[in-house]
Amino acid sequence: MRVVTGLHWWKRPVIWLCVIGVLLGVFDVLRQPCLFVLAGGQRVAAVQAAPGTPFVIRFIHSVQKTPVWEYLAVDEDGRHFVLHATKYQSFGVGLPFLEGEGRFRQEGDYYIMDDMERHFPQLTLRTGVGTQLTLFLGGREYRLFEAYPPGTPVELLVCPLGKGLLL
Repeated sequence: MRVVTGLHWWKRPVIWLCVIGVLLGVFDVLRQPCLFVLAGGQRVAAVQAAPGTPFVIRFIHSVQKTPVWEYLAVDEDGRHFVLHATKYQSFGVGLPFLEGEGRFRQEGDYYIMDDMERHFPQLTLRTGVGTQLTLFLGGREYRLFEAYPPGTPVELLVCPLGKGLLL
């Protein structure tokens, strides 16, 4: 029986195939779209962003001083956002109510504007005094108003995981 010597590990095709397979797997994971939330230069959240991934922004309206819920999702292209509906308690500046803005209805003490379908490439919000900016995403509640001082920009964007990890 003859023993082959001198064959170094890097000359074995099986090892190279395994290395290439691992690298392709890592590359594929890093290309997956994620919804990132950044606040004050910090990454607050990162969740997988399949088309239709829902999230809710809740805040206290600065003029009306009543709660507002905005129901959004990752758009069908997987790279942007779409605002589906808004729920609020009082009419006022900046709150939708016109027929062309969606389908308006009332449920108890709340006004709801459905079918808004407004598209946004990204969202930039700010914490504010008394606004109680809160984000509901991926089964978690992010009370941004408690974690960041008033005026802190909060950015929401969808991009590949690899790019987002560099933000």
